Amino acid sequence: MLTEIRIDALGVISTATAQFHEGLTCVTGETGAGKTMVVTGLHLLGGARADAGRVRQGAPRAVVEGRFTVEEVHDGARDDVEKVLESSGARRDDDDSIIALRTVGSDGRSRAHLGGRSVPAAVLSEFTAPLLTVHGQNDQLRLQRPDQQLQALDRFAGNTVSGPLRKYQLARRTWAQARTELLERTARSRELALEADRLQHSLDEIDAIAPEPGEDQRIVAEVLRLGDLDSLRGAAGAAHEALAGAAETSGEGAGALDALGAARSRLESSDDPGLSGLAPRLGEAIAVVVDVTTELSSYLSDLPSDPAALDSLLTRQAELKTLTRKYAPDIDAVIAWAEDARRRLASLDVSEEALAALAAEVDTAAAQVRETAKKLTAARRKAARKLAGAVSAELSGLAMGRATLDVEVCPLAAAANDSAPITIGGTELHAGAAGVDEVEFRLSAHSGAQSLPLSRSASGGELSRVMLALEVVLAASEYGSTMVFDEVDAGVGGRAAVEIGRRLARLARTHQVIVVTHLPQVAAFADTHLVVDKVDTGTGVDSGVRALTSDERVVELARMLAGLDDTETGRAHAEELLATARAEKSDTAPAAG
Repeated sequence: MLTEIRIDALGVISTATAQFHEGLTCVTGETGAGKTMVVTGLHLLGGARADAGRVRQGAPRAVVEGRFTVEEVHDGARDDVEKVLESSGARRDDDDSIIALRTVGSDGRSRAHLGGRSVPAAVLSEFTAPLLTVHGQNDQLRLQRPDQQLQALDRFAGNTVSGPLRKYQLARRTWAQARTELLERTARSRELALEADRLQHSLDEIDAIAPEPGEDQRIVAEVLRLGDLDSLRGAAGAAHEALAGAAETSGEGAGALDALGAARSRLESSDDPGLSGLAPRLGEAIAVVVDVTTELSSYLSDLPSDPAALDSLLTRQAELKTLTRKYAPDIDAVIAWAEDARRRLASLDVSEEALAALAAEVDTAAAQVRETAKKLTAARRKAARKLAGAVSAELSGLAMGRATLDVEVCPLAAAANDSAPITIGGTELHAGAAGVDEVEFRLSAHSGAQSLPLSRSASGGELSRVMLALEVVLAASEYGSTMVFDEVDAGVGGRAAVEIGRRLARLARTHQVIVVTHLPQVAAFADTHLVVDKVDTGTGVDSGVRALTSDERVVELARMLAGLDDTETGRAHAEELLATARAEKSDTAPAAG
């Protein structure tokens, strides 16, 4: 509930403070006094776009401050408000109220604060949305939006639609998840198939070359060795000849082995222990020389005698380099990569069976969505007939003659690029979070007139009264929010004005209602009457807001009755009007208990 508003330098208002209470509050005043500035200020608190042209001339900025309480609103709205307060870090005042503030500079810059914290204007809008609904002269656009019309129908229907809606949303969630998974798996299966092809091609290439661990390093050493083959053969041959002799097999020539053998024989034949004791050591030397000679022989025999051996090694080296360029820096790492690739290839699932099973699951979920969507549509159409009848009954008493409201529930066709289409009854529809329906309010201005969308069939004043009639009908199921109407009574008078007053008073039983009006018949129903006074200071117009006492209300109503405030007749008419309003409110009040 809005308990207080303070306005500084907004339009013709220099400084004004107004207290608001439960029930119906009417704001009146002479034309040009600044009544609509109260509505403008509430718009700003609702996060509306700032307009520097609204700043009072000569002032650096306009300031609007509102104080709200949330104890009176229903639990859902209170939860929404608490979430905004928590996320923004806003603090409550000492009396547990929340202060919202908006400033608009003369340069067009705007600032918003909530609970003492600076916040974006959008956050201010989130805070006030569950608490405050402003129906200004230009706010009927909200009523013309299909999404708002759908929400209004669902609010009116209550559990008869909310139950089927929950079942539809659950079915849609299951369908959407399965559908998304199928699309992703289908796309992924193509990727997996491509990946499997790439892995198999790579493994085929590696297997064809068949590298061995460390082979690349061995080939490098071998290539270096073969590049110096003649010098290697000469060195090894000379060393072998020095040890074994030039012609070991024919017994010609003498080598180190022959010399060592002869020396050992002479030492062994000596009777001198000092000499014979050296013979075993020569035996050890002979054994070493024999080993070296044998290895030299093997080395010489292993040296390639084919001149093409080097070319063969270079060709093999090139094959291995092909692998190391593609897969890993060396052959050992290539072999490791191949092992990983074989494991990955074995784990890839590119079977069509899994996709077929998932597609069947999607079809089953889609059938459930179609079934729940049909039931939701049927519930809405039944509620639409009741809502149309209830609003039309209200319109009959609001100076709209035989005007009737039609509420049509139509299938919402899927767009060409719809992300969630579903076919129902042979038509492809958009399966949105709120169903497959779109709702359109159509107004027939009088008997026999064509029923047309509100945007084409109703004037601003008529839209205001349609909004009022709709809010009165919807109010039965909601409590606590603040509703503001700016000149909802435009273009009416007489008994119709009394009917508007009665309906606003009825709405005020469950809501805080604030009405800017120029009709005394409406103002007479107010529980609180505020007046905007205009004073010409000689240098400009200044306005303020004040609450009226009972006697002052009589004077104000008399002024509104064709300017009869200074006559006994005018006051008598005003008192009679107040008495009539009190009687009307008493007659329509709910029974006690």
